[in-house]
Amino acid sequence: MSAVVGKLTSLAGGKRRRADAAREGELPVRISGSEFARTTSTPSRVLGFDQALIWVCVALLAFGIVMVYSASIALPDNPRFARYSPYHFVGRHAMWIALSLLAALVAFQVRMDWWEKMARPLFLVSLALLIAVLIPHVGSVVNGARRWIGFGPINFQPSELAKIAILLYASDYMVRKMEVKERFFRAVLPMAAAIAVVGSLLLAQPDMGAFMVIAVIAMGILFLGGVNARMFFVIATILVAAFAAMIWTSPWRRARIFAYLDPFSEDHALGKGYQLSHALIAIGRGEVFGVGLGGSIEKLHWLPEAHTDFLLSVIGEEFGLVGLTCVIFLFFWLTRRIMGIGRQAIALDRVFSGLVAQGVGLWLGFQAFINIGVNLGALPTKGLTLPFMSYGGSAIMANLVAIAIVMRVDAENRQLMRGGRA
Repeated sequence: MSAVVGKLTSLAGGKRRRADAAREGELPVRISGSEFARTTSTPSRVLGFDQALIWVCVALLAFGIVMVYSASIALPDNPRFARYSPYHFVGRHAMWIALSLLAALVAFQVRMDWWEKMARPLFLVSLALLIAVLIPHVGSVVNGARRWIGFGPINFQPSELAKIAILLYASDYMVRKMEVKERFFRAVLPMAAAIAVVGSLLLAQPDMGAFMVIAVIAMGILFLGGVNARMFFVIATILVAAFAAMIWTSPWRRARIFAYLDPFSEDHALGKGYQLSHALIAIGRGEVFGVGLGGSIEKLHWLPEAHTDFLLSVIGEEFGLVGLTCVIFLFFWLTRRIMGIGRQAIALDRVFSGLVAQGVGLWLGFQAFINIGVNLGALPTKGLTLPFMSYGGSAIMANLVAIAIVMRVDAENRQLMRGGRA
């Protein structure tokens, strides 16, 4: 009898404890005879955007401003830049970042279904601008290349808009051709023709680096969209052969390859191998921890384009292996996270949004890979900037708008997973 009374008392006490817990906002849970309860009543909160992705982009932008200032502060000593102040380049860089952030905020407000509707018109606009830049007195010539259209004090590079346009167009194209993606003439050939048209306009500038990035974006989206693997590899082989033929038939591009193979030789050290040899000297001087911020010697008119294409070499000289490793890790994390957002969108049956996000990941990852490889001497010299960091207005704006579109994809993913509508 006493055992029964004890059991009933124990049960009553347990009910009172659970009632007290309920009144205090706790959530009692019994697992294998043990009872657990939440001790705080803090409500859970689901963020509508990826904070880590934003902070990584902010870190790259902030570090880029510091390094652009460090790499360009001595440029006014050169007669070519004598009329500029020491703060000219970092000031313009900061101005472009501010404008780009405004453009990114606007792009983030645009729904993905609207981007899908505007993919083809935007592609046609980019083609028109690529043609316009080749017209005398419309396109501006800098260092022998006609790649910019001037709007007063601002120079705009149409090839950066073309990257966004081909990204959206290829994603929309794959969604429309999903039912015939196994057929070469109906699925692959029209996209290959579009890439060829864009490529011919870019090579006329000339801008082979931008053509390579656009080709990788388009072909990557075709592959991720489910195009037959054999057809994909056939097209990839044709593209590689075309690039090889362009390099071999162009004397100055061929000279770059030979200079890359032996940049310190007598024939190349003061010619086509000059930039690469001084980039390697800068990175070698940095060793493990670098010579310190502002302590670079190579930026003092030895290394050309130290604030643009070869900014990473100045980072290697001033921050050493540690600084280079941090930058490479940030780009690796950024690319991996963007690809994850794209996979999540496809899993939610949002194919266009998923392909766009993964295309941005391919774009930023490939361009960073090329720039890092060039600075480290692992790849031939190619005029591609380091995303988010190198000096350059149109490139920064294109990068931030692309990230804003990815953030929009992620926000719509989260809204769908909370039971809402994108």
